Amino acid sequence: MAAFRRLVPDTLAGRFILLLATAILTANLIGLAVLSLQQQRFDRQAIEDRWITRIAALVPVLETVDAPTRQVIAREASNRHVRVRVEHEPLLNESAADRRSVAISNGLREALERGDVFAAQISRLPASAMQARDNGTPGRPMIAVTVPLSAKAGQPQWLNVIARGAMRHPGAAGIKSRPFLTFLGLSLLSVLGVGTVFASQLTRPLRQLSQAAQAAGRGDRSARVPEAGAREMREAARAFNAMQAEISQFDAERMRMIAAVGHDLRTPMTSLRIRAEMVEDDDQRAAMVRTLDEMTVMADGLVTYAKDGRDAEPMEPLDLEGLLSRICADRGAAYHGAPGLRILGRRVGLGRAIGNLIDNALRYGGAATVTLTQAQQHAVVTIDDTGPGIPEDRLEAMFHPFTRGDDSRSIATGGAGLGLAITRTIVLAHGGAITLENRAEGGLRATVRLPILK
Repeated sequence: MAAFRRLVPDTLAGRFILLLATAILTANLIGLAVLSLQQQRFDRQAIEDRWITRIAALVPVLETVDAPTRQVIAREASNRHVRVRVEHEPLLNESAADRRSVAISNGLREALERGDVFAAQISRLPASAMQARDNGTPGRPMIAVTVPLSAKAGQPQWLNVIARGAMRHPGAAGIKSRPFLTFLGLSLLSVLGVGTVFASQLTRPLRQLSQAAQAAGRGDRSARVPEAGAREMREAARAFNAMQAEISQFDAERMRMIAAVGHDLRTPMTSLRIRAEMVEDDDQRAAMVRTLDEMTVMADGLVTYAKDGRDAEPMEPLDLEGLLSRICADRGAAYHGAPGLRILGRRVGLGRAIGNLIDNALRYGGAATVTLTQAQQHAVVTIDDTGPGIPEDRLEAMFHPFTRGDDSRSIATGGAGLGLAITRTIVLAHGGAITLENRAEGGLRATVRLPILK
């Protein structure tokens, strides 16, 4: 079963073409079998008619000559397929009930206008008629016919005829294989050519739907499917586009709400800071101001998260090596890259995402090393640090909003825990993926995979 599955094409168009080819081959083979059986029946009927005509023409001749001449004529009429004898005993006394025997006996009776003609299929010659060279081939049926002849010299005689090899003769021919195979090949090629074009047209909407669904899974809410093709495909495309529109509207509303919350928090926090500055107790004033500064960082992070999540910047071809080398130079990070890798992306957004990862490596790990490599059709960017790393059970949670490795939002060590959430949102919008892992030699490694521009 596993081997059979490996032979079946993986694509819908390939399976459709395989099904079409199998149907064509099966139909032609069935047609060949039916045609062969029909031609065999026609050949058998033609041979039977020819044999009946031959015997019907031989009987009147034999009845007009004397007994010795009958023997000469019988010997001359015999060949290696047909045994003709004029004998004093009948070979058959009745006809067999099978179709061929009945057909031959009825044909001879009609041609000779007499009812005492008998025919039957036999497997071996009777012992009374057997000679060394007359023994039939075992397992191959023979047709025997007995026709009474008019008496000569007062002694009755019978014409006994036996045909070997199912009454075949050199003129009988089967279906020619070469013309049939040529016709089969041409018909298969023509049908497969048309089927390939049709399958490609049929599956194109499916490919477009698959590509749009993958883009939607990466966070691209602008992906749409042309509403074309068969009715079912148009309905599926219409449903997908409606779903995309609703999700896009929901995301826009969510981002606007987050931005509004972050923006609206700034006014009361500014007022509270003014009031805090008026507190006479230095310790209380310092604590209040520190808390308000942390809240300001959170509010600013909310506004930035909402702004970066709207993806207002258009996509454009980017030289990834040039972008990474500039970011590393600005931040003092080490860079090792493979030249010539281009992607389709947003320069500002992607720069912010990679910059967040480098900033985290510098802030928590003390140093950052950025490496650019290629793996198949993806560009792979790794950012390594030499810090303490993150517990394994918290690696995935680090991408959630307001999650930080040190469980604090102190402005001394960073923001509100939105950096990695923003980074993952940007990377997913570029069709990529991001992962975190602890290095065996110590430190944390962030890996970003981005599709290469074809």
